[in-house]
Amino acid sequence: QVQLVESGGGLVQAGGSLRLSCAISGSIFRINDMGWYRQAPGKQRELVAAISSGGSTNYGDSVKGRFTISRDNAKNTVYLQMNSLKPEDTAVYYCNAQGSRWLSSFNSWGQGTQVTVSS
Repeated sequence: QVQLVESGGGLVQAGGSLRLSCAISGSIFRINDMGWYRQAPGKQRELVAAISSGGSTNYGDSVKGRFTISRDNAKNTVYLQMNSLKPEDTAVYYCNAQGSRWLSSFNSWGQGTQVTVSS
């Protein structure tokens, strides 16, 4: 079983910063893509940022230049540094990881962490 545990969410004023972390544990052979998604009330879940096993990154248009995704493969952890936060960044942020286990693949999600940006 693969588990993802997020941390680092909270309440911050507009213009502030937060850093999210997601630790992945379980019987894992390899982690390929890792990413962060978010879902605001009444909206669909959207990609925030993703990072491949080789370090290639992809960002949603609304966060380019403000957010940075990184990963520590030794710790099976992915991070999201969020700067210049805006009220429209308010959402539940979910961690996602895809990879392989012995004889199977996985595509797992964390439980989500709330980020609230006040104006």
